[in-house]
Amino acid sequence: MEHRGLDASGYFEREGSLGRVQDGFRALVDAARARTAEAYGRRLHSAYLYGSVPRGTARPGRSDLDLLLVLHHEPSDEDRDTAEVLARGLDEDFPEVEGVGILLQDKAAVLSEAERFDLGWFLACLCTPLLGADLAEHLPRYRPDSLLARETNGDLADVLPEWRTRVREASTPQEYRTLSRRFSRRLVRTAFTLVMPRWGGWTSDLGESAEIFGMYYPERAAQLREAAAVALDPVADPEVLRSYVEDLGPWLADEYTARHGTRTRRRGVPAT
Repeated sequence: MEHRGLDASGYFEREGSLGRVQDGFRALVDAARARTAEAYGRRLHSAYLYGSVPRGTARPGRSDLDLLLVLHHEPSDEDRDTAEVLARGLDEDFPEVEGVGILLQDKAAVLSEAERFDLGWFLACLCTPLLGADLAEHLPRYRPDSLLARETNGDLADVLPEWRTRVREASTPQEYRTLSRRFSRRLVRTAFTLVMPRWGGWTSDLGESAEIFGMYYPERAAQLREAAAVALDPVADPEVLRSYVEDLGPWLADEYTARHGTRTRRRGVPAT
């Protein structure tokens, strides 16, 4: 039987583990653990890895390291400054990765009802414990249903105006590459969660996500395959970005709303 990231009862299996970290990235993960503990001390409740490194699919010199840090209190400006210093230091000291991203959240937000099917699901299903007590023990189990689709990616229409502004303001090849990577990743993930309940499973592989989407929307399949390729190998072509914000993005936002509705409005908690 095809494995779709679910257990025998149809619930998400947690993806990633420290045991899957490739040998070439273990020193980086050890440093991330030690430096995070030193930087935040008792302010830190727990820390998690997510993305390609704990999945064991990271590409040396091309993948990034992604961390979620959960604090006991709402993150302050000082906490955010600390995260920037921490991320920059890891990025500079370890050429194995091309960038380090750190998400800061607080325990109350992660466990809140408002974030149960977005931030809570993200931690429980896509994050690998690195430090501290695992908050997934306080969260429910999840299925790939329409509620989850709505609450995770049902806000694409809200972000498109900002994307258009970013495209207008970009002018250098590096800026274009950065935006193409960020936008294409979000579009492919949103396209996948659009069809996730029908497919009945989960994958974080962008290429596989595009292929699954294409089974249900063959008329847009080629666009998603191209977006998945850009997510792995960013391009400096502004026309690609314009196609995202003027064609693929608006279509996907409208189709998502029609099928799953729009994400519940939050107060003060950023989307993951």
